[in-house]
Amino acid sequence: MQDGALLDAYSQAVVHVAESVSPSVVKIVAEDRGGSGSGFVFTPDGYILTNSHVVSGSKAMWVLLNDGRRERASLVGDDPHTDLAVVQVRADDLVPATLGESSALKVGQLVIAIGNPFGFECTVTAGVVSALGRSLRAKSGRLIDDVIQTDAALNPGNSGGPLVNSRAEVVGVNTAIIRPAQGLCFAVATGTASFVAGELLRQGRVRRSYLGLGGQTVPLLRRVIRYLDLSTDHGVLVSHLEPTGAAFEAGVREGDIIVRFGDGPIAGVDALHKRLTADRLGVPTPLTVVRGKQKLVLSVIPREAPRPKR
Repeated sequence: MQDGALLDAYSQAVVHVAESVSPSVVKIVAEDRGGSGSGFVFTPDGYILTNSHVVSGSKAMWVLLNDGRRERASLVGDDPHTDLAVVQVRADDLVPATLGESSALKVGQLVIAIGNPFGFECTVTAGVVSALGRSLRAKSGRLIDDVIQTDAALNPGNSGGPLVNSRAEVVGVNTAIIRPAQGLCFAVATGTASFVAGELLRQGRVRRSYLGLGGQTVPLLRRVIRYLDLSTDHGVLVSHLEPTGAAFEAGVREGDIIVRFGDGPIAGVDALHKRLTADRLGVPTPLTVVRGKQKLVLSVIPREAPRPKR
């Protein structure tokens, strides 16, 4: 009897979520690319959150609403670095989903995914939060941080759909699976999605700073660390510089190893990316490099990053 009651409680939670959130879930079709994915309405005036890879590069798209209506959609903005995008439809009587706090999630907590895998509209799957704080590399090369891992089944077409807790609050945007593994699925946390969606609504893009260099993570020799009193055992070896870029104009040269940016050490390319935020734009910032046997502190003024190539 106890097992039966527990199963009933689990079933009731999933049923409640499906009934509450499914009206917000949409199918998105990129006509000129022949691809489709999922998304969900998050404002009453028709703004829809989805994945960048679902809509990126599409000039014509439409949305199939849960009630069967088919509406033209327009791209508000997308951010390939976090694989998120916002599109808009002009329609009445929309049901927005509620965004929850992904920071409150616990490993083992029940989560439900809703989407359109292989074109099967509003498919519901359930599982648990398998891990928190994962990192996932976007197609742009940057790491997406604070990613939720779940075993709620996802398949092609689920991309952009909501990951929902038992209170029917969206806690993530489903974004990736690992093939041919089973039960390894990932969602961008709403902590990230809320920030990105806000930026896309305000200005159509997410602003980030940019140095105009290419590099790779390299280890530092122990004797170099001791001799120069460095606070990191890795750095970024500069392999390419844009001749008119901020780094070149600051005096950075190919072969330099970046070991510090601003007030913190840089242990690799991903660490440098994390520091290149919008608040650095136009602000003179100390950049420490190792050049031969010297440690040089240069002053660089980051510029706005260009749009990633598609």
